[in-house]
Amino acid sequence: MSGSIHHVEPRYSPMLVKITKDRIRKGMFVESVACPSREFARRRFLVKTDEELAAIRATSALDVSINVQLGLDPDGHKPLTGKSRPPADIVRVEAVRSETSQSARALRASLGSLAVGGSLDMADLSQAAEINAGIWSDNTVIALEVTRLKSKDETTYVHSLAVSGMMTLLARSLGMDEETTGILGVAGMLHDIGKLLIPNEILTKPGKLTDQERRLIRNHPEAGYHLLRSYPDLPPVVLDICRLHHEALDGSGYPLGLKNEDLSLPVRLSTVCDVFEALTSVRPYKRPWTSTEALDWMFERPQIFDRKLVIRLGSVLTDAPLR
Repeated sequence: MSGSIHHVEPRYSPMLVKITKDRIRKGMFVESVACPSREFARRRFLVKTDEELAAIRATSALDVSINVQLGLDPDGHKPLTGKSRPPADIVRVEAVRSETSQSARALRASLGSLAVGGSLDMADLSQAAEINAGIWSDNTVIALEVTRLKSKDETTYVHSLAVSGMMTLLARSLGMDEETTGILGVAGMLHDIGKLLIPNEILTKPGKLTDQERRLIRNHPEAGYHLLRSYPDLPPVVLDICRLHHEALDGSGYPLGLKNEDLSLPVRLSTVCDVFEALTSVRPYKRPWTSTEALDWMFERPQIFDRKLVIRLGSVLTDAPLR
């Protein structure tokens, strides 16, 4: 490949705060209304009228994300200005770190329950995926940096949030409808659930894996698939992504060794996002690659990855927020 696909540069992002919808008031800047059924599609606006307040409160949403740099904060205070404003990089890093930690804890509880046969709430998963997508849409570069700082005990959960966020952005950039995009966000959150059935000492082992340990890890897509297929509410594409995200276009992947024509666009999309996040993250056995290194490495392997999606992912990571 001649040159780099993209050099990812940081951009400024808002400071988001999640509040219950009954606390919304005029003068607040709404980033998104978390409706599981998506009946309120409007985003990024300053609340000015009683009609707008009523419309938000009439939705099925429980929470609303507001931007406290562009409107009132939850206590009704005006946005910080001038010297009283914290440094922008600190504000957005801490905001994303806090949101990611909260989401990781919630995902840990949800996936942990599923791993032991607990109930699945598709509406809750959809809402969590939508909130996570908002974080990634507005804070892409910072979200990438925050995921690189994850600790060993939250690796699976933050990785899944990152893959979910990138899959959502990539799906939107490809013009997929909101329902499909939302389902892919859920799929990203669930794609590695099979890893919860593997002992942590193997998942985080810094040294060389034994053949038995390697076989156990390579079995996680199949294990996750068999776990999730017991939940009839999950769309088939979620099961496909869980089972097939380690397949390769030339048939060299696992667990089924499928080839290009047998791998759907959502599956190929998930593979690109999953591998990119793995390459750019800190792992016990390697240093994190830069975004450019990861994109270039993937682009140079068209036998494994869909090149068009690799290029599109590079574009997504540098474009303005997809609102």
